Amino acid sequence: MIKSMTGFGRGEYSDEKRSVTCEIKSVNHRFCEINIKMPKRYQFAEEKIKSMVKAAAPRGKIDIGITVDDLGMNSSQIRLNIEAAKEYYKSLLELKEQLPGISGEVDLKLISQMPEVLKNVPAEEDENEILNAIMTAADRALGQYDSMKAAEGAKLVEDIVNRGRFIKQTVEAIEEYAPAVAKNYVQKMKERIEELISGGATVPEERILLEAAVFADKSNITEEIVRLKSHCSQLESICSGSEAAGKKLDFLVQEMNRESNTIGSKANDINITDKVLVLKAEIEKIREQVQNLE
Repeated sequence: MIKSMTGFGRGEYSDEKRSVTCEIKSVNHRFCEINIKMPKRYQFAEEKIKSMVKAAAPRGKIDIGITVDDLGMNSSQIRLNIEAAKEYYKSLLELKEQLPGISGEVDLKLISQMPEVLKNVPAEEDENEILNAIMTAADRALGQYDSMKAAEGAKLVEDIVNRGRFIKQTVEAIEEYAPAVAKNYVQKMKERIEELISGGATVPEERILLEAAVFADKSNITEEIVRLKSHCSQLESICSGSEAAGKKLDFLVQEMNRESNTIGSKANDINITDKVLVLKAEIEKIREQVQNLE
């Protein structure tokens, strides 16, 4: 299934220790660019998250935000620095001896309040456990994100296919009208010549037919019509596929635009020019839609 590059997904995971939230959002981009914002202490999970997202999103500028909230159970621990406590005790006893006039006891309460004796530090976490929590939240966000891209992609593809069919109908109308271009040219040329000579000398019919043949050859758009109709068929075929096709469609639309330009420049007819303008407008709309596809 062809998907849009634009999407959003949110996934959550929680247990008795922590709550993890992951949000994924993306916009159009020529390549796959992934940016992850998450607590520095959990950045060991970054490459695994990127690998998982790349497998599901080959193109797009993707921003991923991950938050981890501790629920208070085993989130920190008290670390005792016994060597620092001994040094404080020794120094305070020495201070008391040197300053006998100062009252107060060197006791446990005093020592425990000294800097670095008792320190509250984050509890060591099981890396595999936290990785599983983060990846679970990311996987749930990715599932929602992928579903949104698929739904959006389906709408874009439907619009592209409908416009492609309209383009093909317009090309067929041009094809049906094209033989009349040379005939109209001959008639207009005869009328112009008659107007110029005003009943005087005559112009040989053979000369008029030769000029008409030269014009018909220069204005022949059969080849361009065949190619453009083929491109329309390819457009629908690609859109019915299951693989990412944004780059293929982008190239195909460029070719369609090129053929339309050639038809407009060669036909030299106002009716065909009007239809070519319609073609170019529809092709441009398809190009804009294709920019949103993976």
